[in-house]
Amino acid sequence: MSIEVVQGILIPFAGTSLGAACVFFMQRTLRPIVQRALTGFAAGVMVAASIWSLLIPAMEQSAPMGKLSFLPAVAGFWIGVLFLLVLDRIIPHLHMGSSEAEGPSVSLKRTTMLVFAVVLHNIPEGMAVGVVYAGWLAGSSGLTLMGAMALSIGIAIQNFPEGAIISMPLRAEGMGKGKAFVCGVLSGAVEPIGAWITILAAEHIVPWLPYLLSFAAGAMMYVVVEELIPEMSEGRHSNVGTLLFAVGFTLMMTLDVALG
Repeated sequence: MSIEVVQGILIPFAGTSLGAACVFFMQRTLRPIVQRALTGFAAGVMVAASIWSLLIPAMEQSAPMGKLSFLPAVAGFWIGVLFLLVLDRIIPHLHMGSSEAEGPSVSLKRTTMLVFAVVLHNIPEGMAVGVVYAGWLAGSSGLTLMGAMALSIGIAIQNFPEGAIISMPLRAEGMGKGKAFVCGVLSGAVEPIGAWITILAAEHIVPWLPYLLSFAAGAMMYVVVEELIPEMSEGRHSNVGTLLFAVGFTLMMTLDVALG
């Protein structure tokens, strides 16, 4: 595996780790308006990445199908949505600001289920990075190293607030700073692992690349609509989540077009 690929799949993980480190020098809890702003920003980045880095390349890969080039993107998108729906049902987890856990009823600590919630939506992000790098390694048209790097950087930027959003509440739950930091870091470890496994299977997935690109997009969009948008809108009404969504969206769009 080339050094460019190793760097690319570790960049998002670094973003999560740096965000988790906020627990060492920030207040014990995040103000609700700050948490809504960070969540809105993350949602904007994920939506833009789903469109410019995943769905559009998926349709470009299917260009020989002519007017039906949208079919692999539609199929993969729906499979991604349904895949995350299944994980949402079978993995016990607890969303930020919620008092009721989702998934099967199990006797787990609240802090553990908070971490599971973040791990759950980090899965499609890792797959997205892995699929794009696998396509670049295979020489697929429309997928460049700089485009893959743009996706890695964009996800790393939105992972920074996510790292803080997981470590800070764990600290507020009574967990020590060091342990809260480690849990925040580990919540992001699924991304490079998922990317690495995807890249290892590159020679087998290339024929299915349009489906896999849109699969990752569907999974990411599920996370945005099911988790991030409700979290950025909860509590007293404010527009901060919407405005930061727009900032995240335009930043990721700019990165993808400028670097891709």
